[in-house]
Amino acid sequence: MNDKYISPLSKRYAGEEMQRLFSEDKKFRTWRRLWIALAESQMELGLNISKDQIQQMKDHMDHINYDVAEAKEKEIRHDVMSHIHAFGKQCPDAKGIIHLGATSCFVGDNTDLILMKEGLILIRKKLVNTIKLLSDFAMEHRKLPTLGFTHFQPAQPTTVGKRATLWIQDLLLDLENLEFVLSTLRLRGAKGTTGTQASFMELFDGDGEKVKEMDQKIAEKLGFSGTYHVTGQTYSRKVDFQVLQVLSGIAQSAYKFSNDIRLLAHMKEIEEPFEKSQVGSSAMAYKRNPMRSERMASIARFIISDSINPALNTTGQWLERTLDDSANRRLSIPEGFLATDGLLSLYINVADGLVVYPKVIEKHLQEELPFMATETILMEGVKKGGDRQVLHEAIRRHSLATAEGIKVYGQENDLVKRLGSDPEFNMSEAEIWEMIRPERFIGRSVDQVVEFVKGPVREVLDRHSEELGIEVNISV
Repeated sequence: MNDKYISPLSKRYAGEEMQRLFSEDKKFRTWRRLWIALAESQMELGLNISKDQIQQMKDHMDHINYDVAEAKEKEIRHDVMSHIHAFGKQCPDAKGIIHLGATSCFVGDNTDLILMKEGLILIRKKLVNTIKLLSDFAMEHRKLPTLGFTHFQPAQPTTVGKRATLWIQDLLLDLENLEFVLSTLRLRGAKGTTGTQASFMELFDGDGEKVKEMDQKIAEKLGFSGTYHVTGQTYSRKVDFQVLQVLSGIAQSAYKFSNDIRLLAHMKEIEEPFEKSQVGSSAMAYKRNPMRSERMASIARFIISDSINPALNTTGQWLERTLDDSANRRLSIPEGFLATDGLLSLYINVADGLVVYPKVIEKHLQEELPFMATETILMEGVKKGGDRQVLHEAIRRHSLATAEGIKVYGQENDLVKRLGSDPEFNMSEAEIWEMIRPERFIGRSVDQVVEFVKGPVREVLDRHSEELGIEVNISV
């Protein structure tokens, strides 16, 4: 059990549903669905295929005789032909019409497209649930002022909720991209060895309209609106690139979120969930390492780099096809989906349990706010009869002294105290603190959160209301 490599994607990260989707059993059952759809369409268009033959195939669609297929593959070294043989053993009456006129890519490529479509739907479900959790968080903390940062240097205040909308915005863009790609996915269909459908033209005695109709029937039976208009032996590998770019986009968004949480955890402002018995460090027992966010960043890097594979596969296809994409696709497509599934489980887990420390947030804001509010203090001083140039010089002098005290001597920010004691300003320390309340410096942050969550976010969540409400489990 422990003496062979097992992918962490299946042991630690990906959920059961996604693992089942990309399992061998799902793949081979989908092959049988395709063979049935092909035979059924051919029967409906007049080929000599009976309903009894179709029914016999349907009776054995989900009961695969793996022992027969595996033994045959050892003999002939061809997985598709081995499973045709195994299916024929179970369906002796239909043996002669299974895979009629088709090439291996009929089951291989069409199955990949079916699995990617179903995979995107699973990813979408977790994506909209992540958006829901973050939107709840944003609304809850929409009024909580916090120090904003540019270049990770203190900047104009924002609110905790407003910052969360930035994470949501990224995910909305990802969802928009996912839904576009999902809407454009088609089936490869029955195109033959080099995409010319020559074998099917033979079967239908040169009736091209029936061949086209067969292609459409197969697509509809498998839940697609249609097939790609032209293919070589394979559908264009650019499709794989488009799909994995969706996954890459989600990974980029999750990576950014995880980095933000790690920075905020360092400042002790916001932390990911931490269980009572969780150990942060083997040596430093006091530590609360942001291990979930770190894992998100780690998996996200894998997904982003994995998206390069289909780009290389696309460029490497010679003429109607080569087979040097096959082994790569067996790895890159399933692993991209499994990794993204695991990544979103982590995202949901973290977003659902974020811990906010308002007092620390307030402390950090108060340490920097006096510097940011100096223009407001200057204007108020002028209103009280002060000379603008004199007050400006006083603020400059006091600010430099305060900064020196903080940086050189480790002192607290005493700028407000200094200005309140300066008779040029004609204001008390209490008056200045009241004047520079954080709420005065957050602009439209609160309204922006409400408008965003109740507008475009609510529209998305209402559209996907049936997908809301899932539980995720993370293994470690």
